[in-house]
Amino acid sequence: MTIVLVTWLVSLEQYEILVGEKLLALFRTMKFTCLSEGRGYYFPPCHIVNISGFRVLFDCPLDLSALTVFSPLPIVTSSLLDEKTSNVSGQSSSNSESVRREVGESLDSKSLIQAEPWYKTVKSLQLWSIYSIDVVLISSPMGMLGLPFLTRLKDFRSKVYVTEAASRLGKLMMEDLVSMHMELRQFYGPEESGCPQWMTWEKLELLPMALKDIVLGSEGTELGGWMPIYSAADIKGCMEKVQSLKYAEEACYNGALTIKAFSSGLEIGACNWNILSPKGSITYLSGSVFASTTASSFDYKALEGSDVLLYSDFTACNDVDSEKNEFPPDTASSYPSDTGSCWETITESWLDSDEYSEEMEKVSFICQCALDSINDGGSVLIPIGRPGIMLKLLEHVSLSLESSNLKVPIYFVSSAAEELLAFSNIIPEWLSSQRQERLYSGQPLFTHIQLSKEKKLLVSPAIHSSKFLTSWQEPCIAFCPHWSLRLGPVVHLLQRWCADPNSLLIMEEGADINLAFLPFKPMSMKVLQCSFISGIKLKRAIPLLKILQPKHVVVPEGLRSHISCWNPTISVSYFSENETVVIPKLNYADMYIAMDLAPELLNYTKVIHENNIVRLKGELLVEQGKHQLVLGKKQVLSSQDRPLLFLGRVDLNSLLMALKKMGMKATAHHAQIANGSETVYTICISEPNEALIEVTASQTMISVADENTASLVSEAVRSTLVCI
Repeated sequence: MTIVLVTWLVSLEQYEILVGEKLLALFRTMKFTCLSEGRGYYFPPCHIVNISGFRVLFDCPLDLSALTVFSPLPIVTSSLLDEKTSNVSGQSSSNSESVRREVGESLDSKSLIQAEPWYKTVKSLQLWSIYSIDVVLISSPMGMLGLPFLTRLKDFRSKVYVTEAASRLGKLMMEDLVSMHMELRQFYGPEESGCPQWMTWEKLELLPMALKDIVLGSEGTELGGWMPIYSAADIKGCMEKVQSLKYAEEACYNGALTIKAFSSGLEIGACNWNILSPKGSITYLSGSVFASTTASSFDYKALEGSDVLLYSDFTACNDVDSEKNEFPPDTASSYPSDTGSCWETITESWLDSDEYSEEMEKVSFICQCALDSINDGGSVLIPIGRPGIMLKLLEHVSLSLESSNLKVPIYFVSSAAEELLAFSNIIPEWLSSQRQERLYSGQPLFTHIQLSKEKKLLVSPAIHSSKFLTSWQEPCIAFCPHWSLRLGPVVHLLQRWCADPNSLLIMEEGADINLAFLPFKPMSMKVLQCSFISGIKLKRAIPLLKILQPKHVVVPEGLRSHISCWNPTISVSYFSENETVVIPKLNYADMYIAMDLAPELLNYTKVIHENNIVRLKGELLVEQGKHQLVLGKKQVLSSQDRPLLFLGRVDLNSLLMALKKMGMKATAHHAQIANGSETVYTICISEPNEALIEVTASQTMISVADENTASLVSEAVRSTLVCI
């Protein structure tokens, strides 16, 4: 026997009828809003999802690539390392006003903004009420960098979940960012109160178009997303509001959402989220790497069979063109459409095939280029901001030097360096299987401990520390922040080596090189740009979806053509930036009914519209994502004296006939609402008194001026519904 539990009321006293089935459907609706598509590893996407009435924010990043619009410290700090130029003039032109120039003039170092930097946040996030966000889920350390901007607000009340490893790394990155910024604060002086001069429209109009596009965005609407840096106290307050989770540890929010984190393989501590709600299971798939060289591999098996898959990895969209010719031909027909064990074995083997070897080849090539520069008498500068990749390069560069019998010092200069290296050796659950095997065999997870003991690796918190200056030696290899080339030790070292044709700068692809190098031109230094895997490539995206087999998948609009060619049997929705997607309900939530209420299921059941319907009264509880209806403390099971309830859809023709029988003059009209997704039928009553009835698929609204007319209209509406 099918029982439909009626949990809605029809209120006539307030002249509003909420019609049962569609209202319940609205309550079950899940909404997905893409606030930002991001740009790869350093600026992950940001989304808000409404799940079971709770708003969940996925990631809160900063767009640190926008720092390139600012000028770094305009002082020749390489003198700190050069005894011949120890007396440096303190003169600087940074405090003087920028020379007015025509818009569109060719870029040079004077084009950059000579001011203390501000930081670009996700502008669309500021349009949401912070009080309305219930849960924040952080998928990677980079997705955490903008979190203090939220947690310092007085209305912030959200629960923040992040993996233990990502929490520690994110905290180190935020503290290092503040530390590097303080160097600029010392130069520019106290922070300006209110809006800084460079943000006035008069100054913005003078910016070259390339800089203006970064500051204002392509549509000129992103100026409001810029914020001054947070403080160390803000970081401390932020971390106090964070609940860190171990690998696959279960957390329950408000009894309704059960949350788990599984490795995405992108970075140490980076994860995908699995959420169990009363409406089913939801998987949030962020940037993922199947076989990482350092981090724990992508645990996609833990994500199989979810009701809704939110596909937030934009890597496949970015290489639609680059992989056009590499995409497996006839993918849809190469494998059977079912998920038989044979097909799964073939596809899973194909998914894991070459990512690890590809990363190792890149690392080997980088090490060889570094050795070539050292042999030519030059130094090597590596401002890569990924902790996992940096640890891998540090290890392999040292091995390459040893095998080549080169005694060259390696420097790691960062305020977070010492703590990062210490932490990396105590997080085996978030490291690759190759790293974990070292632990089981009694070896350290990384070799930097031994390198430090042998004084092959010199760790320093700052470039001006006495420890660093007294141990300085060239040629050398230096790891340091920041990859934007605007903050931190990299600015000083790049100013020192930019004119040396034998030295080498190793940095990641994706940044605007011409803009990044403006303060250091002319550049004679060699530059090696490399790309590391930051997500699921196009040729693996479709096979992955076939393995995961969600009931409904939400994917970026950029994948529409490829998903359409696949012709999936699962339902698909597509999303774009700053648009909200309504995800159709997939099933009704299960509910456990207490045995004390069971007799009512038999005694008071009515058959309406081929459904068995019964009215139950009790306390509705939600625990571990499950609904429970239990007997209240003062529960009376008798149906006597209970108010009548009505349910069903309001039939327009029946309602018009009922109104005319009561002597009312009524006319009906219909029109589309603004977004075109729902039709509104309007009934205008002119006699005996004026009234208005608006009927949609989700509700019926009655507006009337006097009680007598209200009673007549209510009676007419009730005559078209079913009484229970």
